[in-house]
Amino acid sequence: MGAARVSRDELAGEIIGQLARRHSTAVVLFHHAVGERLGLGPTDHKCLDVLRERGPMTGSALAAITGLTSGAITGVVARLEQAGYLRREPDPHDRRQQIISPSLERVREIQDVFDPIRKDVAVMLESFDLHQLAAIAEFLAHSTDVAYEHAALLRAQTLMRPTAISPHQRETE
Repeated sequence: MGAARVSRDELAGEIIGQLARRHSTAVVLFHHAVGERLGLGPTDHKCLDVLRERGPMTGSALAAITGLTSGAITGVVARLEQAGYLRREPDPHDRRQQIISPSLERVREIQDVFDPIRKDVAVMLESFDLHQLAAIAEFLAHSTDVAYEHAALLRAQTLMRPTAISPHQRETE
């Protein structure tokens, strides 16, 4: 970022137009590297991350959150289970479904992979005062909510288009 800002609008424009996109790309590439390190594909890694964040759920709930098809989720769950990253248990309320949850033993390994970046971010945050940290926390919380909302909107719009094809269909064409 440049040293002098002409206006609030210019700074907001830089955040929206450049910095957020650059940050997003760096985070996606970082998570690809994490997935590679753990022996997981990016979709499997992020599905596991959803389970870590939101807790145990059914495969259909995971499909609804991620926008993946039930067939894709079946594959994700099978691969994560085979790699030891999650376990399945019968749903006590519906025997037709299973509850999937992260394996705590393997989650510790994931935390070990994230420790270096966590430490670097903690050092970086030491340079901010309490008000700045509160603003950063608020921005991250709200921008995450906005991203989830827009992901859902894009999925809904895509499903409503009569010519919409799934990503899997695109890959096989």
